[in-house]
This record gives sequence, C-alpha cells and structure tokens, in this order.
Amino acid sequence: MPKINRALVSVTDKTGVTQFVKELAALGVEIISTGGTAKVLKENGVGVIDISEYTGFPEMMDGRLKTLHPLVHGGMLAIRDNTEHLEAMKKHGIKPIDMLVVNLYRFEDTIAKGASLDEAIENIDIGGPAMVRAASKNYKYVSVVTDPAQYAGIIEEMKQTGGSVSEKTNFGLARDAFSLTARYDAAISNHLQGIGVEEGRFPLTYTVQYRRSQIMRYGENPHQKAAFYSEWALDQPSISNAEQLWGKELSYNNIMDADTALDLIMEFTDPACVILKHSNPCGAALSKGSLAEAYHKAFAVDTVSAFGGIVGLNRIVDADTARAIGEVFTEVVIAPDYSLEALSILEAKKNVRLLKVPGISQGAAAKKQLMSSRRVTGGILLQERDLGEVDLADAKVVTRRRPTPEEMEALKFAWKIVKYVKSNAVVYATKGQILGVGAGQMSRVDSSRLAVEKALNAGLSLKGSVVASDAFFPFRDGIEEAAGAGATAVVQPGGSVRDQEVIDAANEHDMAMIFTGMRHFRH
Repeated sequence: MPKINRALVSVTDKTGVTQFVKELAALGVEIISTGGTAKVLKENGVGVIDISEYTGFPEMMDGRLKTLHPLVHGGMLAIRDNTEHLEAMKKHGIKPIDMLVVNLYRFEDTIAKGASLDEAIENIDIGGPAMVRAASKNYKYVSVVTDPAQYAGIIEEMKQTGGSVSEKTNFGLARDAFSLTARYDAAISNHLQGIGVEEGRFPLTYTVQYRRSQIMRYGENPHQKAAFYSEWALDQPSISNAEQLWGKELSYNNIMDADTALDLIMEFTDPACVILKHSNPCGAALSKGSLAEAYHKAFAVDTVSAFGGIVGLNRIVDADTARAIGEVFTEVVIAPDYSLEALSILEAKKNVRLLKVPGISQGAAAKKQLMSSRRVTGGILLQERDLGEVDLADAKVVTRRRPTPEEMEALKFAWKIVKYVKSNAVVYATKGQILGVGAGQMSRVDSSRLAVEKALNAGLSLKGSVVASDAFFPFRDGIEEAAGAGATAVVQPGGSVRDQEVIDAANEHDMAMIFTGMRHFRH
C-alpha cells in the first residue's frame, strides 16, 4: 500500500484545500506548491516548498511554465520497484511525488461568459492535464486528487493506514482523473471546432461525456439491456438531477415519459397538471382553484390511458391531490415538492415513484437552451431544443372572424400542449383543459378524428372548443372534421400550398383561425 511522503498541490478551486493540506502535513507529508495555491497555503500557516525552489527553475511566462519539469514528471512517473527507474532517479536527483492535488483552469466557465478567442486560449491548462495524466498512469504508486469532494475520504483512509492510500483507491482516483481530462479536452475541442465555421454552434467534430447514473433492469423491452447516463453539472430542472423520494428505480420508459412530462408541465405558471402515457399527453388542465381540481380535470380527459401514466404537477402536492392520484395506478409523479401528509398518502402505494424537481413552478423561464441529440445507426442528429414560442396575441389572424377572448385563451393553452404530442398531432381544448388528443397518425385528418373519438369516449363535449395542429392542415378535410365536431377556432402554423382552401373552409363555418408561422413536429 503506497505511503504518501510528498505531495504536489496546485489548484484553481481552493475550496477546502487549506484544511486538506494541513491534515496531510500533520500526517508527515511534505508539501510542494505553485503560484496562487502556495500563496494561499502560506497565508494560512501551512509550510510549503515553492515549485521554483523544488525544481531550481523559476516560474515564468505568466505562469505558463512552472510544472513541466523532469523533477516533477519524473517524480510521478517513476515505477517504484523498477531498478532502471530508481537508478535514473538517483542519478538526476529526482524524488518521488506520491500525491498530486490538482484541478484545472476554468475553461468552460470562461467560454460560458462569452470570452474572446485569446482569453479562451489563455484558459487552456497545459501543465495540469499533463501532471494528471502522468500521476494517473502511475496509479499503483501515486494518488491523483482532482476534486475537493475526494479530500475527506482520502484523509480518513490515511489516518486508518498510517499515511497510506490503497492501490484500489488510487485506481478509482485515476479513473476519475482520466474522465476529467477527457471532458476538459472535449470542451476545448468543441469550442475551437465551432470557431470560424458555418453554423458554429454545431462544431465540425462533437465530443460529449456523460456519467452513468443507473443500471436498469432492462430497456424499452425486457430483452434489451440499458443504463441511464446524466450530464455533468446541469443547472436546470431535469429528470437527471431529480430527487427520488419514494418507489422502485425508474425504468427506461419511466425516464422517457417523465422527461416529456417535466418539459410540458414547465410550460405553465398557473396551477397545472399533465398526465402522459408513452410520451404523449393524455390529459392536461389548469385550475385557478386547487391543484386537486387541475388533476381531476386532467384525469377526466382520458381515464383509460391515465392508468399507469406519468403525472406532472407544478405546485407542492397537498393531501387532497395525493388522495386523488392514489385512487389510480400511477407510475411516476413529478412535482416541485410534497407536503408531509401527501408523502404519507402516496408512500402507501408501493408501485408509484415520487420525484422532487425544484424549479418546476418557475415555468418555461427555468429552461435553458441545450442541444438535443438522437442516435441513428452510424451517426447522431444534433439540434437545439424546441423552445420556440409565439405570442398568439400578435400572430396572424387569417379568417374573417377574429378569436373571442375566451377562444384566444383556449388557443394559447392548446398550442402549448400540441407541441408535446407526437406528430401528426391534433389537440382539442377549451380554456384550461384539453378535451381530445390525436397523436402519431400518418395523416392529419386521422389525428383529428382520433382526437374527436377520444373526447366523445370520455363524455366531453367539443361544442365551442378550439383545435391546435402541430403543422399545417394540408387539406380542408381537417377543418371540416373540426367544424363538424363543434370547434369554433383553430391555431396552426400555416404554410400549405392549399392554405387558401383551408382558410375558405374555416370562413364557411364561421371559424376563427390563427397562423403562427412556427411548426412543432415531434417524432
């Protein structure tokens, strides 16, 4: 088990480093340090050897050159039981360095602030990654510490072993360290590959790293193995950083559905409930009264599909809402939080999974533009998230009749919902409640018919409803279907070569229709 006699400390993130190094020193470890780190340690009463004193070579070139030296790299790379290595160390006065404590220049933080190319280049760490790789390669003899979260565990182990760190621990540290340098190099590559090229937000090469969060029982189907990977340091509400308060591990399909449910519920700031099945909304409603009322209205849209569904809520779940949810088999509930009484009620249901996602109630304001990817055989499709919004109050009214204020509120609601329905998508709604959803059909008129059928099966009247379509109605038959069902207003992107025929159909039925100019396909 390698004993730690000498450590080199050079960190950008100074969190906890003073206490960590004090404890190392108390265990008899000699401390070598660089630049700003050495200054902080000395100011806090820690005795250190400056890197320039150790190597006999001054730090220079604005700190660009300080650790790239044989006394440093030789001290970390030397195999301790290799005769040739030991002779070389003796001949050249190289001392073993048993621990490297380092983290890298904040390149990602720098470019996130909109740094110039020159500033970005200056924040590319050279010596840090070189040392990390050297120490990690020689993990059998050297501990490489790259995260303040590792400090406490290392000190605890050293106290228990008389100043040593096990090879097993060192391997884990090295594995994490190589992931760090890979992630760091990926950030640099992605940034530089997007400079001076057409559509620079899509770099010429694209490299990304995720960390494994969960091994799953299976994937979409029991014969498929699967795992869930999460992004690093995601700073917005997501399933990957949700806190699971109750229930079995999330399945592959749970995560797929819950992701859509979370995205949809965050469209609303008023108390709202959405219910999804197979990543399609089968119920959604708003309420000025209570969250429980929003749930009951959403559930009433399709009581059959809601069985085994995903429920998304944008307020703290209270006891009344919990009792209502508990009456139906529900796979997952997503909410900003739960009252103690609500938790007690829902925890009596062994098959439900409860996710706490702070930030939901902030609505769409909490969403940030991230790249959305989809794997295809031999490649990957990369696009921006669909965060496009249209203020319907300013959108183009193409019919003789304008929407009434009540119709406009219903159109706004329906337009938010249809964005999350698989194409071809048609949604019927009234103000604050969807009535019928047609999803994933090969023709738009079939989607419209399916939505009508869903509403009628639920005993919901479509008289005076509005209809939203994710893409243009290519023929007038979709409008005829909507009018026959009782709809009085339509929102759609427009853009068909037969737009005038569709407008004429709407005018013939005294319907109001808005063109948004924005499509929301969802495949």
